[in-house]
Amino acid sequence: MFARFIAAMVVVLAMSAPAWAAGDRKELQVAHDVSRQVLTYPQFSIFDSVHMQVDNGVVTLTGKVTMPYKKNDIEKRVAKIDGVDQVVNKITVLPVSSFDDELRFRIARAIYGNSNFWNYGSMANPPIHIIVENGHVTLDGVVNSNTDRMLARSIASSFGAFSVTNDLKTDAEVEQELEHL
Repeated sequence: MFARFIAAMVVVLAMSAPAWAAGDRKELQVAHDVSRQVLTYPQFSIFDSVHMQVDNGVVTLTGKVTMPYKKNDIEKRVAKIDGVDQVVNKITVLPVSSFDDELRFRIARAIYGNSNFWNYGSMANPPIHIIVENGHVTLDGVVNSNTDRMLARSIASSFGAFSVTNDLKTDAEVEQELEHL
């Protein structure tokens, strides 16, 4: 499961990678290394989401993080990777909001407190990320099944968020995307 999770996170982090389509293994290794650097960053949490694109040694980072130092630290970690010539950091910092913080924690407790998600919550890097921006929730990451994806959305929708966007992918969808790389 952990190996599938790492492979899934590479796909989730690499939303588009034109060089990979040509079979460039070096680009795939850089993407894997970037994924590892993001996932092993001690401050990276379920309330942050980082995606990447790798193209000829240029890594473009996108996504949202809860604190400004995370944006800078992740960029520094990625810049040190062998094969990375340049980092374009387009990560945005979520606004400070006690309403958003409360919503994040309530949704996280409800999702990871649900018995269907205990196996996810016990992982070192839980795969369901809860991004809250101005009362709007986005679920990002990878789950085992479409049932888990729908249940997570249902749980997140019950807390008074202005909207809930479900960007969760299933293992099957991730495997299909890996086959196309």
